[in-house]
Amino acid sequence: MIKRAAHLLSIVLVLLLAACSSGNDNNTAVSSKGGVSNTGIAPKEEITIKATNYSFDQKEYHLKKGVPVKIIFENESGNHGILVPELNLQLNSEHASEVIIPEEAGTFKMTCAVMCGSGHSGMVANVIVE
Repeated sequence: MIKRAAHLLSIVLVLLLAACSSGNDNNTAVSSKGGVSNTGIAPKEEITIKATNYSFDQKEYHLKKGVPVKIIFENESGNHGILVPELNLQLNSEHASEVIIPEEAGTFKMTCAVMCGSGHSGMVANVIVE
């Protein structure tokens, strides 16, 4: 009886470890296949958005309408993310890049997507699609 319980416990632990350590990293939208995203879009441009405590590295980021761009998010200090609802863009330290195609021209407000402390509400920048 004890052997059966130990055997069953061993199987459960192996299954649990296998589920927790699956090596398939699908957190980025761009695969290793020549920079083509999971949606099959190859970016023509690339921008990096860096976040530090309560600010982004630029006040404005410029994109071209209809041009696929790979957005890369780097968290330099603190715990932050980015959110631009109009572009269907949300990145953080777990999902740090995505290829998008801006379809509408305009100025869109980018905010921090992770509650990061007292300066969170002032952590904004503009994404300008021309």
